[in-house]
Amino acid sequence: MSDKKIKAMIANTFLEVADALETGQYGKKPVIGFASEGSEHGQDNIEEAMKIAEMKGLKAVLIEGEDLHKKMEEMLDSGEIDGAVTMHYPFPIGVSTVGKVITPGKGKPMYIATTTGTSDTDRISGMVKNAIYGIIAAKADGVKNPTVGIANIDGARQTEKALLKLAENGYDINFAESVRADGGIVMRGNDLLGGTPDIMVMDSLTGNLMMKVFSSYTTGGNYESLGFGYGPGVGEGYDRLIMIVSRASGAPVIAGAMEFATNLVRHDWKKVADEEFEKANEAGLKDIINELKSAGRKDAGAASEEVKMPPKEVVTSQIPGIEVMDLEDAVKALWKAGIYAESGMGCTGPIVLMSDANKDKAHEILKAAGYVS
Repeated sequence: MSDKKIKAMIANTFLEVADALETGQYGKKPVIGFASEGSEHGQDNIEEAMKIAEMKGLKAVLIEGEDLHKKMEEMLDSGEIDGAVTMHYPFPIGVSTVGKVITPGKGKPMYIATTTGTSDTDRISGMVKNAIYGIIAAKADGVKNPTVGIANIDGARQTEKALLKLAENGYDINFAESVRADGGIVMRGNDLLGGTPDIMVMDSLTGNLMMKVFSSYTTGGNYESLGFGYGPGVGEGYDRLIMIVSRASGAPVIAGAMEFATNLVRHDWKKVADEEFEKANEAGLKDIINELKSAGRKDAGAASEEVKMPPKEVVTSQIPGIEVMDLEDAVKALWKAGIYAESGMGCTGPIVLMSDANKDKAHEILKAAGYVS
């Protein structure tokens, strides 16, 4: 071995020891990949993000070349990288992202649960799951006993009842109290600005809007300069650490997402997620979700048709433009026609995924059924 290689190995060893002394974490430093599909702010923005990450002591690598998401997934699955940051990703239904912002009132961090993706096609069920996802992200980021509040939006009271029932059944939820005189679990705009809860629960479309406001209110909206991005995709059984930023995200936010990802790896986010889902399920989470959905079906006055799923195949094409509430029905319409399909969430909203060979036929079926134009 050459003297140059020996010196490099010694230098790396000293860097790992220094990092371990600083963080209390021994072993290799987490490696975070960045798959950039095209920042609205150009290549200079990406290069600046990598420099900021390096200054923060993070180990970040740029994922380049064709088919970035496929390459990113391969690197994650092989262990070449421990987490990834990207500008959009089609998470499956059941997975959504927990963002992290700095609130302007007191300058404290707050987790927005959730910001992209869809936890459930039923709105209230999705918000109940979002609370669990927020708790997972906060604990995996180092917050030992995070407080939970529910944004005062449509469905807040139903979500409150479901979460209170989950808590009564034994799942430990540390509810926040609004700063307004009448208090309560349901948070007002004042609580958003001041970061009253550690975790603010809402649907992902509202969460996405909140992320954009919190991250770019000082810049006029076209450059996201504050916070840690739209966060990691969380869902039961989901085991890839994929963080989302926006094409409008500036270098500080991209670097912040890498820092967020590094913290999640260091706190063993998979273990945290598994433990929280296990505790929530022991407290009857699935029963509560089923009750919410049953009530919704009764209100709609009809049960969904049972359709047998065709044999699975690789799905690489997608059809967008479907209402989220119609997504599962659209998938079943394709199954009924013998086409294997999956639901997902793309960067512009809900999508149905199918093989390249079946895309044209699938579009015809969905158009005839009124799901797409």
